[in-house]
Amino acid sequence: MAENQVLLEVKNLKQHFNVGKPNMVKAVDDVSFQVFKGETLGLVGESGCGKSTTGRTIIRLYDATDGEVIFNGKNVHGKKSAKELREFNRNMQMIFQDPYASLNPRMKVVDIIAEGIDIHGLATSKEDRMNQVIDLLKTVGLNKEHANRYPHEFSGGQRQRIGIARALAVQPEFIIADEPISALDVSIQAQVVNLMKKLQKEKGLTYLFIAHDLSMVKYISDRIGVMYFGKLVELTTSEELYNNPIHPYTRSLLSAIPQPDPISERTRKRITYNPNMHDYAEGEEVKMREVKPGHFVYCSEKELEQYKKMSK
Repeated sequence: MAENQVLLEVKNLKQHFNVGKPNMVKAVDDVSFQVFKGETLGLVGESGCGKSTTGRTIIRLYDATDGEVIFNGKNVHGKKSAKELREFNRNMQMIFQDPYASLNPRMKVVDIIAEGIDIHGLATSKEDRMNQVIDLLKTVGLNKEHANRYPHEFSGGQRQRIGIARALAVQPEFIIADEPISALDVSIQAQVVNLMKKLQKEKGLTYLFIAHDLSMVKYISDRIGVMYFGKLVELTTSEELYNNPIHPYTRSLLSAIPQPDPISERTRKRITYNPNMHDYAEGEEVKMREVKPGHFVYCSEKELEQYKKMSK
């Protein structure tokens, strides 16, 4: 990881959806974080907390309600020329959650993977195009015979490998992996994550890894951000988060992870999080504050003092 070299900066990002007056869903509500070049930032939280919406807003699948997304020093949102959009789409790619729905069933694998190559004019000839696809298939653990098959002929794990190959085809710097293993069998999940780690090392990739499986996120991530109801409530290194969780919601998530040891599992105590426990005064400023170097928690000034004592 390039020390402190910021590739992506999210500033006060908001994504609100109007679901009929007077209802407004604040899917992402004033979220800020940075992703450093070469690292994996994990984003975790329960279903509906806004983590996938955050990823989709970053990559422009949604227009941001407010805030900024700065990628490579440029604001992602707002008016862009066709050339600027092509450059952005080449540098940032997404691996989707559902390997069944994200691949066009009417297209052969060669054309699915080569779609980005064609759009960006990255092949000099048909032969070069095919050679690039074969190389990409080998890179993700498939072989050249798979190129002329259709998606329905593959298992879920193989389809996700095809999705990874498609993302890699345009040689991106940054990949948003939106729950890329949640639809896969447990035995296949580790294979896909290990493949992603290997590719990151070989190609110098940067990941935003979105998931709800905390143990898998710890395995792949350098730092982890925890989301709750559209808010980022804790952000620190993966080791620090697991060894010294501070926000009550983070502690409740970690307490829910099953233990492989039957004795530990019998004695494991679940922590239930109640958002009303904070009892903030009207007008009290609640925001991300640094409890210790590199460890940020969403809290009030009063809570900060308590959390600092906990972190010692």
